Amino acid sequence: MNPLLQLLERHPLVFFHLVTAAAALALGIVIMMRRKGTPMHRGVGWVWVALMGSTAVASAFIRDYQLPNIAGFTPIHLFTVSVLWSLPYGIWQIRRGNVLAHRQTMRGLFIGGCVLAGVFTLLPGRFLGSLVWKNVAAVLA
Repeated sequence: MNPLLQLLERHPLVFFHLVTAAAALALGIVIMMRRKGTPMHRGVGWVWVALMGSTAVASAFIRDYQLPNIAGFTPIHLFTVSVLWSLPYGIWQIRRGNVLAHRQTMRGLFIGGCVLAGVFTLLPGRFLGSLVWKNVAAVLA
């Protein structure tokens, strides 16, 4: 059976988190490469905000008891708090007309919330990391 279908069946919240995070990463790359301030940027930006928010909310309910934790919350959950704080802050900044603060906040969210959190998530020994690397090894074998 397809590993993604197995993940959906066994851990639907983790599947949802993976799909929204991957979509946010892909869309974030597109946003970073395109012109800013256009109606397209604003529309796609709102989709990205929804994806990031959904990913963060889902991550708040995902537990990992393999890493050092307090009641299931691990250091990676700091990304959850950061995203849930930074998204509204970045929106607030652009509504105030502070383009520089908006740009810095959203870039930081992309780098920290998508790239760095993704790297930590895919480390060998973590649930999604083990799933991904096991299947990459199977494809390469």
